[in-house]
Amino acid sequence: MKSDNKNFFQKVYEVASQIPEGRVTSYGAIAKYLGAARSARMVGWAMNGAGNIENVPAHRVVNKAGLLTGKHHFDGTNLMQQLLENEGIEVIDNQIQNLEKHFWDPYKELKGEL
Repeated sequence: MKSDNKNFFQKVYEVASQIPEGRVTSYGAIAKYLGAARSARMVGWAMNGAGNIENVPAHRVVNKAGLLTGKHHFDGTNLMQQLLENEGIEVIDNQIQNLEKHFWDPYKELKGEL
């Protein structure tokens, strides 16, 4: 992996680690915050390996429609959904309900803190 990719992944983890309990964000929102608006897929790749990184709540990162697209990277069939539901987020058919209520936008919330 190129070092700039590693640095990007580290920045993704730093943003994801700040998502509050009971809130979610999207791959694209993290990419936009990092100044790489077209890199949502790369954020997804970073999050694929984040499940085992302490203090990175990978279950709180979903696609822009609120779909649990990364759920197959979690142990157990419904672990991602269970983790979200434990935080008070309703999930039906692998999709977060009331996404706008739970959505956390790092661009607005962090205001350039990284």
